Amino acid sequence: MISCWLNRWNINPNLLYRYLVRCSCISNKGRVNMRIAGAAKLVVAVAVFLLTFYVISQVFEIKMDANLGNLFATKPPRYKCGTTKACPENHFAFKMASGAANVVGPKICVEDNVLMSGVKNNVGRGINIALVNGKTGEPMDTKYFDMWGGDVAPFIDFLKTIQDGTIVLMATYDDGATKLNEEARKLVAELGSSSITNLGFRDNWVFCGGKGIKTKSPFEQHIKNNKDTNKYEGWPEVVEMEGCIPQKLD
Repeated sequence: MISCWLNRWNINPNLLYRYLVRCSCISNKGRVNMRIAGAAKLVVAVAVFLLTFYVISQVFEIKMDANLGNLFATKPPRYKCGTTKACPENHFAFKMASGAANVVGPKICVEDNVLMSGVKNNVGRGINIALVNGKTGEPMDTKYFDMWGGDVAPFIDFLKTIQDGTIVLMATYDDGATKLNEEARKLVAELGSSSITNLGFRDNWVFCGGKGIKTKSPFEQHIKNNKDTNKYEGWPEVVEMEGCIPQKLD
């Protein structure tokens, strides 16, 4: 019947068959190409997604590490008076410095309490003294005595009033020795000083001792005025000292 229909319309069966086969191949090939193109687009999309996710995760991880680092970073500890280490129990932390030439005054700090300094405006030329209660660590008195243009008598009288158990801190500024006499040096030596007998004109000196001390104090620094080694013209360099003073318990 099909053959009659083809003959009626003068269509060659062989040519029709070839045409249909060819169309079928082209159609199948197009579908394959479309599938390949779709798969390629999918692969590219997945790759872009993964790359984007990786980049975002890396940035987030870096920020998290930085934030955690800042969160858990340990700050260097700060000790009383800015000392380099903490004092043990039943000890008072202190730090002190002599004056710098005749320009910057001395500084005395005990238990994070600045007792004397240029900022507090309670220091002066000569010997600067701070008294501290040996049992409580509380400040008792601060004074300075001019050992260049003043008189040594008030200094001697003050030293004689210091009570047993009192912590005594001294620091020079400019010149702390010119007016010193034998009596004054002896009274300071009784507080535990070893260098007071050799303290000379414009020497820099810091000392921490106590009334009633039985031995020489380990807390003392002394730099001689020497034109060959002076840091400043006419004065040696600043001398500093820190430590832990044993509390008086009895």
